[in-house]
Amino acid sequence: MEFTDLRDELLYKALRIRLIEEKVIEIYPTDRIQSPVHLSIGQEAVAVGACHRLRPSDLLFGTYRSHSFYLAKGGDLKQMMAELYGKATGCGGGKAGSMHLAAPDVGMMGASAVVASTTPQAVGAALAAKMRRTDQVIVAVFGDGATDQGVHHESLNFAALHQVPVLFICENNGLAVHTRREARHAYSVTAQAALYGIPTSRLEEGYDPVAVDALVGRLVDDIRAGGGPRFAEVVTCRYKEHVGVGDDSAQPYRNQDRLARWKGLDPLIRDAAALERFKPAIDAEIDEAVAFAEQSPWPTAADLLTDVY
Repeated sequence: MEFTDLRDELLYKALRIRLIEEKVIEIYPTDRIQSPVHLSIGQEAVAVGACHRLRPSDLLFGTYRSHSFYLAKGGDLKQMMAELYGKATGCGGGKAGSMHLAAPDVGMMGASAVVASTTPQAVGAALAAKMRRTDQVIVAVFGDGATDQGVHHESLNFAALHQVPVLFICENNGLAVHTRREARHAYSVTAQAALYGIPTSRLEEGYDPVAVDALVGRLVDDIRAGGGPRFAEVVTCRYKEHVGVGDDSAQPYRNQDRLARWKGLDPLIRDAAALERFKPAIDAEIDEAVAFAEQSPWPTAADLLTDVY
């Protein structure tokens, strides 16, 4: 696929993620997908913009809403689809499922169903990178709900104290499951991080992958130049329910005005010409990945205890 400019390329990558997840929605009722799913629809621009300037050697630790960052970091789509099906050819051998995708060969170090649990892992990897002088940037991705956790505070403190090369990215969609942020937080996410002396940024335009790329690119350059940890809060909006493929937009915890405003700004909705141009190639890739998953073998009894430590 040829692109006219950066925006064109990033829109393609974001649309690819959305269409893949729309295929997941289509397949899910058949029970062929053997895993609960947490969809990133509405949030794709964050992952695409955040990963664009990262190198394969830069490590990213994600959350259970893992599809978008797995794909944006370069994870293999066929292996992802096979993993959702529980097949042996999946990126986790059929054992990991949607919430634990990993592709270490491209620096996607994995995700976890436990909120905030990958943040200290990212900080530990950043300490190792500093000690080994590898020039890597380590990225910790988490939702606004993760900032409630004690280990999040501990990670910020350690990163600041030891000046490790880690970028904290908070995907703030304003909801922790079904609870609005203002009912949970007496603090600002960025102000909280700034208490530890970490330079912070907040981006309201989380629907725009070019804006996310510009911010993250600058922060990655600062970290790689030896500037120590950085923290970015990117405002975003998820369109689907917390877990599953349903639409919860009519639920009372949803802010209808905010949801409508976000969809009105979403380039994957607004830019019909680009979508029409990109969709056939993406659809063909998705069909190929689904066929791969359906034709792949199931794990055997002999696989049961492999990769268990």
